[in-house]
Amino acid sequence: MKKPTIQTFGALKESGYQPRSIKEELRQNLLAKIKSGASVFQGIYGYQDTVIPALEQAILSGHNINLLGLRGQAKTRLARQMLRLLDAYIPIVEGSEIADDPFAPLSHYAKELMAEKGDQTPISWLAREERFAEKLATPDVTVADLIGDVDPIKAAHLKLSYADDRILHFGMIPRANRGIFVINELPDLQARIQVALFNILQEGDIQIRGFKMRLPLDVQFVFTANPEDYTNRGNIVTPLKDRIGSQILTHYPSTIAVAKKITQQEAKVAPEAQSMVFVPELAKDILEQIGFEARNNEYIDEKSGVSARMSITAYENLVSTAERRSLLAGDETTTVRMADFTGIVSAITGKVELVYEGEQKGAAFVANDLIDRAVKTLFPKYFPSIEKLTKRSEQTPYDQLLEWFLRSEGIELYLNHTEKEYRKVLSGIGPATDLVKKYNPKISVKERYFLVEFLLWGLAAYDKLSKSTFDKGIQFEDLFGNYINNL
Repeated sequence: MKKPTIQTFGALKESGYQPRSIKEELRQNLLAKIKSGASVFQGIYGYQDTVIPALEQAILSGHNINLLGLRGQAKTRLARQMLRLLDAYIPIVEGSEIADDPFAPLSHYAKELMAEKGDQTPISWLAREERFAEKLATPDVTVADLIGDVDPIKAAHLKLSYADDRILHFGMIPRANRGIFVINELPDLQARIQVALFNILQEGDIQIRGFKMRLPLDVQFVFTANPEDYTNRGNIVTPLKDRIGSQILTHYPSTIAVAKKITQQEAKVAPEAQSMVFVPELAKDILEQIGFEARNNEYIDEKSGVSARMSITAYENLVSTAERRSLLAGDETTTVRMADFTGIVSAITGKVELVYEGEQKGAAFVANDLIDRAVKTLFPKYFPSIEKLTKRSEQTPYDQLLEWFLRSEGIELYLNHTEKEYRKVLSGIGPATDLVKKYNPKISVKERYFLVEFLLWGLAAYDKLSKSTFDKGIQFEDLFGNYINNL
């Protein structure tokens, strides 16, 4: 939509323009979107049947909103996408600090100007992008930052008395008038600062120093917060919660398919890396399963959550690990290998908060344990399940493969293997190749070797083979052989 050309209040009235409050504007524009079948909250997966309907209901109800959830659950993104529901432009009294509506001016400046010029009052147009303000709540935020304060420099410059309200300097909330104002991490805001929001949310007046002004600000508030049982730094005071119309609970993806969509959308992989590195679907599944394992792991603090950013950065690391290996080996293209998952440890260790037992084990141990658990969880989807207890006389699909390792010295997969060397080593394990072809006959050649390696990792996770790492790679061998070597 082009910016309107109306420049005076009189012309604005003649055009038939009808002002709307911010909440009515959001409501009407959302209704139009729903009727047309258009999506407002785009690029946000897993919330179509839970969070988004609740958020739309809150907007239709004209509520201020609190998005409550653990880190990495797209709370801020949801708030920012509400911007799409605003009109492209709205008229304001030109020069106004608080986006005064010419039909209902609030500030001393706008009232004085309109009293002087009437229909000739100059009008300017505010774009929707300029009607969104965001503040991260930190312990050093003051009432002056959010609401305003007395400006002694303005008083001296204009030669005004300290009893004159023209000496006030408005804070972020009055300046967000007729727009959306987001406060992130609300519990981090000191209780006395939260108290200062009471009247703005309910009564529509503000108090600055000795001034009590009836200033019915037109603001759509959106707050984001972590659950109180996790945030040790502070809580949302009860009277403030009482004044927030809707509290909406966010959550993590419920399925691997949804988690994969989020990761693929958010991960930033260089174009040359994308053309060089092929990532099998199973590798993507393992990556997302690591996140699911982390959210239910006894070594990780469940209350702190495991952000979706962990999977995103881990995917970027996985591709970069394969890309670097390929460049060092001199290959033009490569496929991600199970061994490349060792490169995502650094993306995991910084994204999880360990409990005492996890601290004792160490972050690197926990990260590698999560990878093994993810492999173990997904293993039955591709190969027959491995029972914990089996009779010695019972035959299993893995007997020939285990016997192959018993009769051999095992294999070593070096991290710097070329693609040709990597495939040669895995092709040499005949029973493993046979199992992959038997249980996954439609698998592509690119993914076949990854699946062979996945099979070995799975058998190691189920304690059927021994897997050990060394500086230059990973070794697989028979459990008994490994025990003898250790002796």
